[in-house]
Amino acid sequence: MNYPNKINKTYKKTISYANRGMDLENLINQINEFYLENNIAVIYKKPTPIQVVKYDHNSNRITDAYYKTQSTLDYNGIYKGYYIEFDAKNTNKNFLPIANIAIHQIKHMRKIIDHKGICFLIIGINTEFYLLSATKILKFIDSNERKSIPYKFIVENGYKLNYNYLKGVDYINAVDNLIKENYEKIKD
Repeated sequence: MNYPNKINKTYKKTISYANRGMDLENLINQINEFYLENNIAVIYKKPTPIQVVKYDHNSNRITDAYYKTQSTLDYNGIYKGYYIEFDAKNTNKNFLPIANIAIHQIKHMRKIIDHKGICFLIIGINTEFYLLSATKILKFIDSNERKSIPYKFIVENGYKLNYNYLKGVDYINAVDNLIKENYEKIKD
């Protein structure tokens, strides 16, 4: 832009990726509410533990706080007697960067699997949604030097999820398939 006195100003647009998964999380929260209201499953978003440092009693607001611990996965609950824990990951690329899955989350997924819990990611990619089991994610990470999980792998190894604008991203049928494939033998 040209201003008087030949002053040139340029503006750089800052792009923030901090809340890129919020829309997906809202769709998951919406379906979880539907599951709860219809007695299908009891699954909640876990709050991130914070330590309050300053609190304004006049406005009833926290004015300063910090995270007490790293969060694990965002959602947990129970479905048909099975413990479930999962996270939502969104990408605007044709792959899911492994860096989007924190190291402590990978370690936590291993522990959930070790204790026979159902663990997975719900991935928003290319305007589609997939459920990909933690078992397949960890095998991919352990056997590849790639820094990302390609779209093709997600499609071939995940379950495509239905989106309903009234309910959200419906993932319970994919969980039923995970149970049939991996957990029914364990529980019997």
